[in-house]
Amino acid sequence: MSSLETPHDTGRGFGSREAAVIGGASVLMAVNVAVMYLVVATPLAALNDALFAYPIVGVLVYGAAITVGQMIAERGISGDSTGLALVGTVVLQLAFGVFGAGVLRFAPRDAQLPILGVTAIVVALLTAVIAGYVYVRSKSFESWGSYANYAFIGGIVAVAIGTFVPPVLLAGFVLIFLGFMLRLGWEIWKVRDRRGSVALQTIGVYIAVAGVFVHVLQLVMRVLARR
Repeated sequence: MSSLETPHDTGRGFGSREAAVIGGASVLMAVNVAVMYLVVATPLAALNDALFAYPIVGVLVYGAAITVGQMIAERGISGDSTGLALVGTVVLQLAFGVFGAGVLRFAPRDAQLPILGVTAIVVALLTAVIAGYVYVRSKSFESWGSYANYAFIGGIVAVAIGTFVPPVLLAGFVLIFLGFMLRLGWEIWKVRDRRGSVALQTIGVYIAVAGVFVHVLQLVMRVLARR
């Protein structure tokens, strides 16, 4: 079903299901922020330096970790295996946590919590805007999932080129960031239309928000570096 199709009636009211998904995703994101703050004080925070010596390597490694973590978590949820779901969630927490810590490590320790706080506020505002747009429009946003995939693929290609032609790296950053934004809208639409279980939707929203978070974190760090 395309987003250009005729609007249809949906259960767009904010209820207990939405509260459960948002609450669960928020808890997972809060844990991830804590992981970033803790990991930044460990040798793991320097992992980005090695992986992004060739940017495409870093993108592929983290992309694979996120994909594998999601697959394991979703399989655990679908198979009613709490242990498997927990393993997948831990993989996701580490993937986003180590990446975020690698970005945050260049800030003074006493500035790291405020930076994470500012990033969280910006991400919350972006999420509210996207959610508001999705909930006020009585149409399908299924195509946003496809657009997100196209953006991710375009971003990977741009980073691959940018590995050897550095000016192109910015296009890769923008496309991958756009991919997570579109995915967030798509995940929120699935919550709005009650497509899937609460647990699966919670993982989906968390991954999208975490992807947006690490990109906004990079932007916040760049702004501070210019001061």
